[in-house]
Amino acid sequence: MRRIFLGPREYAAPLILLTVALGGVGPARGEDAREEAGLPNFVIIFADDLGYGDLGCFGQKQIRTPHLDRMAREGMRFTSFYAQPICGPSRAALMTGCYPLRVAEQENIKNEHPILHTREITIAEVLKDRGYVSGVFGKWDLARHSQRKFRPELLPTEQGFDYFFGTPTSNDAIVDLYRNEERIEKEADMNLVTKRYTDEVIGFIERNQDRPFFVYLPHTMPHTELGASEPFRGKSSRGLYGDVIEEIDHSTGRVLDTLRRLSLDKNTYVLFTSDNGPWLIKNKGRRDGSLPTDHGGTAGPLRSGKVSTWEGGVRVPTIFWAPGRIEAGAECDELATTMDMMPTLAHLAGAEMPRDRQIDGESITHLLRGQQAQANPAKTFYYYLYTHLQAVREGKWKLHLPRPAERPWLEGFAPNHNIEPQDDITLAQPLLYDLENDLGETTDVAAENPEVVKRLLTLAEKARADVGDYNRIGRGARFFDEGPRRPKAIKWLEMEQD
Repeated sequence: MRRIFLGPREYAAPLILLTVALGGVGPARGEDAREEAGLPNFVIIFADDLGYGDLGCFGQKQIRTPHLDRMAREGMRFTSFYAQPICGPSRAALMTGCYPLRVAEQENIKNEHPILHTREITIAEVLKDRGYVSGVFGKWDLARHSQRKFRPELLPTEQGFDYFFGTPTSNDAIVDLYRNEERIEKEADMNLVTKRYTDEVIGFIERNQDRPFFVYLPHTMPHTELGASEPFRGKSSRGLYGDVIEEIDHSTGRVLDTLRRLSLDKNTYVLFTSDNGPWLIKNKGRRDGSLPTDHGGTAGPLRSGKVSTWEGGVRVPTIFWAPGRIEAGAECDELATTMDMMPTLAHLAGAEMPRDRQIDGESITHLLRGQQAQANPAKTFYYYLYTHLQAVREGKWKLHLPRPAERPWLEGFAPNHNIEPQDDITLAQPLLYDLENDLGETTDVAAENPEVVKRLLTLAEKARADVGDYNRIGRGARFFDEGPRRPKAIKWLEMEQD
């Protein structure tokens, strides 16, 4: 397939580093790849199952996160930043800038954890034409949700990245480590993975400091099984979960210190965030983690957690850091998402965005520059769980859509054992929440705001027509393989197609 791109090159702005872990790759050509002055670096650090309330700078009292707290003091906290409800979809959204239900998967099957089609375009592919070297250090989870039965042809080095050091998927029981396509260790010590990813990232940055780089560091932790190295194990009052977060904090500090030591901090944007909310099933009573024996996190003021479309499942703690570029100590409550990362990085790097497909994200460069008055007041976020559109947000308003008691299309998430029963609800009528005044989603104000409900229902129908829903294939959904579209869903009901 020939790729067509759109986007002005005059956007060669000087700075970006989103916190990501990249391995060591030598120069692709003899000359310095940083041909155009000012090309920024990007680092994206993506924690796994970290809750909104798990960092000191987001209200955590039991767990010490001095490096991330400093990062927030020197950068910008985003307090309305959204991911997806679970691991694989969140990674698909980040890498492609699209809702997971939109992106193409192998054999047209829509999986709970996307098996990303090779004809999808990743951030690394967008940046490659600008001379960037890109690496992944950690959990990939886009080649099938399995440590041993994944598809090697869909690992990061086949999706635009130059280097991969990490593991195919989650650490539910084991972690196998790979360097590029080669498995270098079976059932690695989970206590050491955070340190080893960080060591690899630092080596990659040191070897590529004279060329623009993109580092993607998707941590295995704090998804369970938990593990922490000797200097951190047993040190947190919050038990092993706290030990894990404190080591991730230390890892982030090591990456930022490396950028400072190499004088790269003024030309790098770093993003720290999480793939979804806390996995509450790992806590006593499926509530926010607070006990030393709890192996899950806390959503703080938000309702519920991972595998839900309540705020606690998808609103994640987020920090952007770029000294001299982002105002120190700033806070942004404008709506932003992981899908905005591809357009934002492309904008800052002067890269050309794909033109042959719909991209759901938008550049948030204006927010990073403190120009919040330029934020789109009509920006909308659609809350999908697997194939099911469950809620929509515009501005301060969030509408939970009607849903039946039986939801077989959610497969393993119906019923949803990951959250409290009172959060796995049946809705005969929509529920409306004012998130500006009711962050915990406690008081339905639909009756008092019928026009808002009507407007958001219209937006939801727009999403169903474009992206799709459990019983509908959206006109903008992508399918690259021969055969029926979303064949897995046919057993549940006849699909509507636009």
